[in-house]
Amino acid sequence: MIHPSALIDRRATIDPTAELGPFVVIDGPAVIGARTRILAHATLIGHTTIGADNTIHCGAVIGGEPQDLGFAGAESYVRIGDRNVLREGVTVHRGTKPGSATEIGNDNYLMNNAHVAHNCRIGDRTIIASGAVLGGYVQLDDRVFVSGNCAVHQFVRVGRLALLRGLSRTSRDVPPFCIMDGTHTVRGLNLIGLRRAGFSAAQINALRGAFRRLFRAKVNLRRAVAELAAESHPPEVIELLDFIRSSQRGVCFGPRARRGEEE
Repeated sequence: MIHPSALIDRRATIDPTAELGPFVVIDGPAVIGARTRILAHATLIGHTTIGADNTIHCGAVIGGEPQDLGFAGAESYVRIGDRNVLREGVTVHRGTKPGSATEIGNDNYLMNNAHVAHNCRIGDRTIIASGAVLGGYVQLDDRVFVSGNCAVHQFVRVGRLALLRGLSRTSRDVPPFCIMDGTHTVRGLNLIGLRRAGFSAAQINALRGAFRRLFRAKVNLRRAVAELAAESHPPEVIELLDFIRSSQRGVCFGPRARRGEEE
């Protein structure tokens, strides 16, 4: 299952059922799990752990040194779970500080040339589309969709089932269940994603009402959160409120009024 042209570090641990294609390079004490396929010209570096049933496509580089001027050569890690797909040219950098890690969960799909920087934490069942860039310490919660050529600033968190439209960028946290575009602006709820995730009409309607009061009403966001928190709501609305209250960077803006709309 290992092509004769592959270059394998003697410190690596490779499951007998894993497959390594032509000119694959394993440089360091990597661990590769059962039935994982690493295709031609992919490179794994350092303390990189790959779980079971993953597919790493041609030219991907996993575990490279972080693009951080403060990196001093410390031992750090990349940990990837099970059933992930990393397409051509994906890059995933290891952690910056000693003992720290970049972590990717299960069932994620990273399209070609997506970049995951040092110390990112990616949950389960996310999609990161072609050319999208995640800065250092970004956190994606479960089932996030990052569209093509998006840019997510370092330390930003993106909440569960949020969707970032193509070419959008954010330096603020993106609340769960929302659609973001432009520059950290939320436009509405990710209705298609919510329905596919099995949310009921009642759950979606509750989120609609909360979204209107948080991001469309002409009320200070902190005040709107406090007013909603004083009422009874289903768990999804509480999750949205908790996310906003716990944000360290501040959350995305609601849509601004267009010229002439006030009149």
